[in-house]
Amino acid sequence: MIIGTAEIKLYAPWVHSLKEKRREVKSLVAKTRNKFNLSIAEVSEQDVHQTIVLGLSCVADSVSHANSVIESVITFIESNTEAEIIDISREIR
Repeated sequence: MIIGTAEIKLYAPWVHSLKEKRREVKSLVAKTRNKFNLSIAEVSEQDVHQTIVLGLSCVADSVSHANSVIESVITFIESNTEAEIIDISREIR
């Protein structure tokens, strides 16, 4: 069993309230969870308006499959939000 994790930090300059941020995060998390059937949530910086930090994890049968899923999720997030990805950290165990 291989576990792939990633932390994705996004910058959303148009967000001016926590309400706007929550709406963006909720939409992005729901779309990603539905498409890929993995665990994803906002993991830090919850009180900072323009910063979104998402953590995700997946279970796979090989390292290459875990990498592929994480790469697909990153591409999906890039195409489904106007926020800019500013940092990505990955770990495969």
